[in-house]
Amino acid sequence: MARPKPETFDKQKTVAENRRARFDYFIDDKFEAGLMLTGTEVKALRAGEATIAESYAEVRGGEVWLVNSNIPEFSHGNRNNHEPRRPRKLLLNAREIAKMTGAVERKGMTLVPLSIYFNGKGRAKVELALAKGKQAQDKRATIKDRDWKRDKARLMRDRG
Repeated sequence: MARPKPETFDKQKTVAENRRARFDYFIDDKFEAGLMLTGTEVKALRAGEATIAESYAEVRGGEVWLVNSNIPEFSHGNRNNHEPRRPRKLLLNAREIAKMTGAVERKGMTLVPLSIYFNGKGRAKVELALAKGKQAQDKRATIKDRDWKRDKARLMRDRG
């Protein structure tokens, strides 16, 4: 069965978004990965509690892991509550893992999580991107373009 195009991921409820990633990196390829979670982690995600601002993904031993993501302990959890910053395994096809491994090792790219969301079936998913870091001048150009678009929209709105 063919996987959907990156723009057509079935996002129902976005839990966490890494808005900084689009500013700090040039986004190349996007992947949809499943998350291997415990019960209290799913409950905390459904409550909308998660941050992926400082997180990244890495390939270890043929598996992809989400590192440094924060899913806080579930408020009504018992002694079996989860550890908030534990590495979480991402579920991907072998071809996708091979593609990521090659890009990270050869091209010096980074695996950056863009968002965590629940799809139409209620499964927790991560939108993962292969990205290349921006230099300072690239970031300044991004700011300049963003300001120009805002000013242009303001001018168009004022003129009618």
